[in-house]
Formats: sequence, C-alpha cells, structure tokens
Amino acid sequence: MIVNNTPRMSQIIIEVWKPLAVLFVWDVIVTAFYMTSSFRAPSLPLTIFGTVLALFLGFRVNSAYERWWEGRQLWGLMINASRNLARAAIAFLPDDPPRGRDLKRSIALRQIAYVNALRCQLRRLGECPEVYDLLSKDEADEAMGRVNAANGFLDGTAKRIEQARREGWIDTIQQTQMERILVDIANAQGGMERLKNTPLPMQYRFFPSFFARIFCLLLPIGLVETLGWATPVGSTLAGLMFLAALQIGDDLVDPFSNTVHDLPMNAMCRTIEIDLKQAIGDAAPEPAKPFKGVLW
Repeated sequence: MIVNNTPRMSQIIIEVWKPLAVLFVWDVIVTAFYMTSSFRAPSLPLTIFGTVLALFLGFRVNSAYERWWEGRQLWGLMINASRNLARAAIAFLPDDPPRGRDLKRSIALRQIAYVNALRCQLRRLGECPEVYDLLSKDEADEAMGRVNAANGFLDGTAKRIEQARREGWIDTIQQTQMERILVDIANAQGGMERLKNTPLPMQYRFFPSFFARIFCLLLPIGLVETLGWATPVGSTLAGLMFLAALQIGDDLVDPFSNTVHDLPMNAMCRTIEIDLKQAIGDAAPEPAKPFKGVLW
C-alpha cells in the first residue's frame, strides 16, 4: 500500500508514460490529417459519450474500492481475533504443569504462523518461510502439506485446545469461548478467500475498459475543430483522466494481489506477531516500516 500523501513524480511517469505516448501519437496523427486535408468529420456528441463513460467508470471504481475496504475490515477482525485468542490462552491455561505454559506459547506462535500462511496463500506466493522460523519443521509441515495450509493451522490449534480440556486444564465453557474465537478467525479467512477467488463480473471488467479506449480514439476527432494544433495536448490529458479512472479500478479490485496497491498484509502480520510475542514474554520484532513509500 502506498503511504505517501503525494506519489513521487517518477512513480507517476512510470505508470502513465505508455498510455500517454500512445494517446499522444494517435492525437498527432488525427490532428495532422485534419489540418492538412479537406476532410471534415461530423461533430461528435462527446459530452454524452463522456457522461455515460464516467458512469461506467464510477460504478467500477466504487465496486473495486468496496472490495478493497472489505478486505481491510476482514484483516482488522483477524488482528483483533488473534489478540483475543492469545489473551484467552494466557488467562485460561495454567502455568503449572510446564506443559500448560508451553501450550500457551504454542497457541500464540501457531497463530502468528497461521496469519503468515494466510498472507502467502492470498498472494499466491507458494512458499512461506516465516512459518518455519516460528515452528518446528514437523509442526509446520503438518499444516503446510495441506491444500489450505492456513486452515490446517486452525485445525491443529483446535486439537490442542481440546487436548487441554481432556487434561483438565480448562473446562468446557472456556473451551467454547476459545472455539468461538477460532470460528471468528475462520469466518474472516473465508471472507478473504471469497474476495480473492471471485473476480468482478465480466460486464464490470470488459465494458468500462472497452468504452474508455473507444472514447480516447474518438476524442481528438471531436476536439480538433475547436483546439486545432493544440489538440494532441488537450486530447491526451483528457483521455488520460479516463484511463486513470480505469486503472484505479484495476489497482483496487484485488486487495491481495501482492502489488504496491494491495493491503499491507506484511505490516498487519507483523503487528500480530508483536502483540502475541509480547503477550507471552518473547522478544518481539520492530513494527514494519514503509520501503520507498510503500508499506507491504
């Protein structure tokens, strides 16, 4: 996620130079042809075209932002549920015998491993080395060998809570409270998977893109009569506004896309790691910091 209030000029140029160049070349061709020939195209109702296109793009951008914001809300729930799980484990499980204290630490570390595995799943990274830094290889492989590795960590945590009940360390009410937190975590994960695996409908993706490009092709034809030789500049800037709105929808539609525009899941996983490690008395890392204006 880009955290700078104002994007760097170099970043802006990198993102827009290709459509700018194509638009400018097309506008120059149209302007030169119009000014050096006797051909005169009929006037185009560009105001109507532009208004309709703006509605298409507005619906698309709003839908994309709703997906992005829902993803952020789900990760907010995940952070809170992770804290609740660690707090319940610390409060309910005994320090004596030592196995009870070890189980507290295991639940906290497994939850940190879980959110990192979920982050890697959503970003389609394939590997998640952070998990092996937190757990033993056998314990990590038990979950990472499953198709849904994150769900594997949840199942393992639930089994350990049930084992604590059988040992008499917690009662059924305490187990139910902890299980309710695991349900909240699973529901948040399900919402994230729904966003990741369900793209916008084809109509929302195809028609705004198609009409925006058609509009940019027609724009210099409609403006050249008024702007004359200044048409390439005016038409290129106007077309860029519509293409920018189109790109905003593309950038926000997948909040877990592993680009500079997606949610800062690395930073949120680090927040969970700091809170849970401090809760169990382990040394915690520093909070994640932006790199070149981007918080990953």
